[in-house]
This record gives sequence, C-alpha cells and structure tokens, in this order.
Amino acid sequence: MTSTQSTEGARAHARAQAASARIARPTTPPDIDPATVVLAQRIPPGGYANIVLGRGTHLRLGDPEGTTCAHLFLLRAESPWERLNVADTVKVPWQAYLSQGHPLLSDQGRVLATVLDATGHHDTLCGPTTEARHQLRLAGAKQGLEPRDIGPSIALFRGATVAPDGALIPTGNGPAGATVDLIVHLPITLLVANAAHSLDARPTGDLDLLAWSAPAELNTTPNDDPEYLRAVDNTEAAWAAALNSEVLA
Repeated sequence: MTSTQSTEGARAHARAQAASARIARPTTPPDIDPATVVLAQRIPPGGYANIVLGRGTHLRLGDPEGTTCAHLFLLRAESPWERLNVADTVKVPWQAYLSQGHPLLSDQGRVLATVLDATGHHDTLCGPTTEARHQLRLAGAKQGLEPRDIGPSIALFRGATVAPDGALIPTGNGPAGATVDLIVHLPITLLVANAAHSLDARPTGDLDLLAWSAPAELNTTPNDDPEYLRAVDNTEAAWAAALNSEVLA
C-alpha cells in the first residue's frame, strides 16, 4: 500500500508537497511602499489570471526574461457590459502603437486605464490566438463571464508593425525586464493570458503582475491631447454619478 492510498496518507503527501513548493513572485521595487501593494503574481507560460482592481491602482506588467506575451482584456468591474474596445483604443488617439499617455478605452468612450510607460514591443492589431482566447474565456468564467463577453485583446511584450504595403510584421520581444505600467481610472476586471502571439508561435516565458494603490496618480495628466482629455472628462463624470446615492436610488 502506498502512502496515498488512505485519506491520512494522501493528506500527509499533499502537505509535504505544499511545504516544499516555492511560489515565485515579482520583486517589489525599492521605491514602492510594500504596504501599498495589492497584487504580486507570476504567471507561468500557458497560464492566465482574473483580477479585480480598484480605481487608482497602478498596475505593472513585466517580461522578466524577454520571452512572454500578455494578452490583455479589461471590463468595468461593476458594469461588465462596458469593456475594452480595441478599435476605439487605436482610433480615438490616432495611434495604433502603445506608448506613454495612451488610453485603453471602453466601448462607452471612457478610459478604463492609461498607459504610463511601455517599454518593449506590443500589438493592438492582430488579436489573440486560439490558445489565448481559450485562456481568456477560462479567466472570464471565474468572474461569471461568458465567451460573448470577451472581445479582442491587446498583446503586450510581443509586437507587430504595419509595413507600407499593409502587411503585418512581427517584431518579437523587447529586452528582458521590459515593463508596461497602467493607472486604472475605473474599477476593472483584468483578464490576462500568457500565450504565444498570432504571428510568433515561439513558447512564452513568465509574466509578472505587480499592482499597488496610487490614487494620487489620477491627478496627473500624462497626455494633453484633446481626445484624451475629453475621454477622461467622460470617465470622471461617470464615476461621480456612480458615487451619488441619489442617482443610484
């Protein structure tokens, strides 16, 4: 009889495994107060995450080895019918390539999050692979979402560009240690899948997620384009209305 053929033996075996397991997490940078950290998670290749983040959360996604690909989709947490619209995220800022100050817009013209910094290569054009879409649906199911609730995603760290003839050209990964920082404007449900890119089937590496409370960052303006400022105004008006108990009564 092996040690796992009884309930007591199976329990002892499982607990021994847990005691020896090491859960890898991203390191908190020295300039971030550990008391403000609300999330520190490392997602392995083929993994996914579903996380609810509050307004004023600073989210950092990291590519520690220069090999990952993060397929990102956002929904408004309290109103999941409002979700990331990749077409508007490209169209409204007149820019398909993510950089500082780029808004991630919902289908209601509101800013779910703003890119504060984006090193490495990224893609808003190709959409998820079959594997990534499956992972995003699994992540969404754990938040009560159905496949129809999950639209096209953005790929971070493994990019694509458009050639003069309109062809999509994969750009691979940037350097190891590349990061993307976002500030969250409305409470969001974050769905992310660590899977290969549509144009780049290489296996992926680990993906890091680190988030901390930083509401004061909402008072800064990383982009003074009129389209961005109008979207922020729309967002703030919606947030103020949601906090008004008379409106909700």
